Amino acid sequence: MKKNVRMMALALSAMMAFGMTGCGSSDSQSAGTTAAKEENSAAAPTESEAADESKQAAPEGATVFKLGTTVNEQDSFQVAAEKFAELVAERTNGAYAIEIYPNGTLGGERDMLESMQIGTLDMGIITSGPFINFSSAMGVLDMPYLFASNEEAYAVLDGEIGRELLDTLEDSGLKGLAYAERGFRNLTNSVKPIQTAADLSGMTIRIMENDVYTASFQAMDVNATPMAWADALTALQQGTVQGQENPINVIYSYSLWESQKYVTLDRHSYSTAIITMSAALFDSLDADTQQIFLDAAQEAAEYERAWVAEQESSQLQALKDNGMEVIEEPDLASFKEAVQPVYDQYSEYSDYVSRIQEVIANMK
Repeated sequence: MKKNVRMMALALSAMMAFGMTGCGSSDSQSAGTTAAKEENSAAAPTESEAADESKQAAPEGATVFKLGTTVNEQDSFQVAAEKFAELVAERTNGAYAIEIYPNGTLGGERDMLESMQIGTLDMGIITSGPFINFSSAMGVLDMPYLFASNEEAYAVLDGEIGRELLDTLEDSGLKGLAYAERGFRNLTNSVKPIQTAADLSGMTIRIMENDVYTASFQAMDVNATPMAWADALTALQQGTVQGQENPINVIYSYSLWESQKYVTLDRHSYSTAIITMSAALFDSLDADTQQIFLDAAQEAAEYERAWVAEQESSQLQALKDNGMEVIEEPDLASFKEAVQPVYDQYSEYSDYVSRIQEVIANMK
């Protein structure tokens, strides 16, 4: 299966090279540029402009790989991408260079994963949500209240279970290199303070395009509305959705106080950001270079996690300074009770959940 997927990816990549640029069709690029303009007050650079800037820094003769994200340059994904690029260039003595394309220039997250599948995009840093569409096993990481702390999440993700889950992506032509961090996700809304799960009843909340997230919020009687992030920003501004859920660093980076009044630190899910590569491209590298990419990704992920931790306190204060009311100690028991049926609904994850709980128990 893996071999067939990768052979198809390479063949498709060769055929498409005549009609597309190295990162996808013109339609995808146009959509990505539109999304970038929605996500930032200043227009994002076009792909050609971003490429020109990146190529100036690439050593002459280097093999250049394109890495896309949907976030702006103030986001932690950019921190991870820059560190990863630095480490790869250093450890390959300039033989490889990573060009970074932020702001959704290369498309939405699912678009980029599909481009990596067929070999028209090299790499990306992608939020965990869309991966369930490429490997059903990845959905276990989106189960509500699975982790109580960052340390618990790291113990699982950086261990045997985390690697095993990344390896399931190979059947879809994707190579997961390492887990960077999006962080614990929290609720915001424009209507009222949320202290308990019951307070959410009837509200329209934007969520990631992920079935587990949909089930979790529906269990709390929420009108769960999956949509891409660029669309969500417009919907929040226009009031067509009342709230959303994201880590503190996203709430801060996108100045969500402009449309949202209330923040509830319910930490309902720990969201990863997977440094991902086209499996066909990864397989084309020699073993030593493959290991350099794996090690550089892991180190960049750990570097970004530390950066997120350092920033969180000041970012939370900035939310308050900009007028957001922060509920720091909601009734977590009510939330956990409300989402318990999701564990019954997704019984296929029971073995993984048991193994994850065992790893966490062994930490104590």
